[in-house]
Parts: sequence; C-alpha cells; structure tokens
Amino acid sequence: MSETIVQYPLQVLVPGMSEDDHASLVWAHQELEHPSLAARLTSVIGTPIEVGFKLLPANWYAQLHRGVEKALGKALDTAISTLDPGRDLHGHVARHRFLAASTGAAGGFFGLPGLLVELPITTTIMLRAIASVARSEGEDLADLETRMACIQVFALGARTEDDDAAETGYFSIRLALALSVSGSMRHIATQGLTTEGAPLLARMIALISSRFGIAVSNKAAAQVMPVIGAAGGALINTIFVQHFTDAARAHFIIRRLERTYGEDRVRVAYEALDRQ
Repeated sequence: MSETIVQYPLQVLVPGMSEDDHASLVWAHQELEHPSLAARLTSVIGTPIEVGFKLLPANWYAQLHRGVEKALGKALDTAISTLDPGRDLHGHVARHRFLAASTGAAGGFFGLPGLLVELPITTTIMLRAIASVARSEGEDLADLETRMACIQVFALGARTEDDDAAETGYFSIRLALALSVSGSMRHIATQGLTTEGAPLLARMIALISSRFGIAVSNKAAAQVMPVIGAAGGALINTIFVQHFTDAARAHFIIRRLERTYGEDRVRVAYEALDRQ
C-alpha cells in the first residue's frame, strides 16, 4: 500500500480519513478495478492464456455453466447453513489455500472432468477464506447480509481488463446485484433455501454465475495446457483462491470504510480514484 499512497494527496478523497484508511482505499480500488487473474495464470503456464482457450472443447461452456451454478449453489448453502460466527476464522486463509492446492492437484491430474468435480469443493474452500477476510475487517458472520456479501465476492472478483468500467466497475456490479440480493435475503429469512417461488434467489445465482464463470474459464484455459498436470493444477488453484481472497479483502475494506465514513462519501472518493 505504501507504494500507491503517494500518487494521491492525503485527505483529499475523504476529509478526516486516517492515513491508513486512505492507503487501504487506494489499494482496494487498485485491486477491484485492475484485476490480474489472467496475468497471474499466464505467469504460471508461461504461455498467453488465450492459447488455452483454443484448446477447450466446443461443449465446454455448457458444462461450465452447469458446473458454476452447482458450485455457487453449494457455496450459498454453506454460507447460510454452516458458517459458524462463533468460530475464530481470522488468520486461516493460508490453510484454505493449502486445501485448495490439494483439490487443484486432483483437478489438474484428471483434466477438465476433474476441474468440474473439484470446482464445488474449491468454491466452498474459497467461501471460507472469504469469510475469514470478512471477519478480520469487522464483519459479523451471524448477520445474513454479511454472508450474502461473501457470496457477492464471486462476482466482484471475476472482472477482467477488457470489462467496460462504466458497466462492470465495482459499484456497478454491487448495484446490479442489490435487488436480487435483498429479495433473496427476505426469502431465506422466511423460507430458508428452498428455490420454489424464489425467482430473485435464482436470479442472484444466475447473475453471480455469469461473472464467476469468466474466472473459471480462465482457470480452465490454464489447466488444459498440456504441461500443467497435477503440480500445475495445485499451483493454479492456489492462485485462483488468492485472487478471490484479495478481491474479498478489497470488498470488505470498502464496506468497513463505508461504516466509518458513510457510503456516499466513500463512493465519491472511489469514483475520484477512477478519474485519477
């Protein structure tokens, strides 16, 4: 963060903001608006990730859609049913990365079929890492809204450098999800996770899937490279989880700053960074 803060005069963005919070805001903006998953994966495989896309079978994207929705459905169930707010999750992100590496090794060994099998497991591991980050930024995991904010990270962390910032920037994605998330929360609070009569719950999963699927496609393109194998699959999964935990850190930093300084003031400051 210290390397970034000098680019922006202190106290200009939000009057009264502390130096540490200012640095955190700048870092969060950089992380959310300039994603690096494809670049990170390219550095591992040593080949532009576009090469991997050409190796994916023609029917891959239909399988991907089903696999991603299944994985997110499992993650949502985990978020609502088994995230224990009384458990000390802080500091366990490294353990989650280790678990993800283990599942990634299996996925790498068995190729694309293995990826679809391990994806729900990896997604659940990632959710627990995201929850660890949320709690470390002052979030209450007993709060349903916090748990839903954890799920949203799968959409917020799936941006690419080619996205139109005006339509797919951080706050634009949050706004697009807001209606379906609030409707889903009302449904879950009264009826649990039943999907019957819950179009907004289905819409939320579909919206997040459409974004998360982009990141999973990048992961698949990296894993399909002939030189990857089990060891490469483990490393790719580690990078995949690290990318989303970084996005989670940025997301929950923004939420913490909103609680401290007000949502409108933080958004104005964030948009000022967009312009700069």
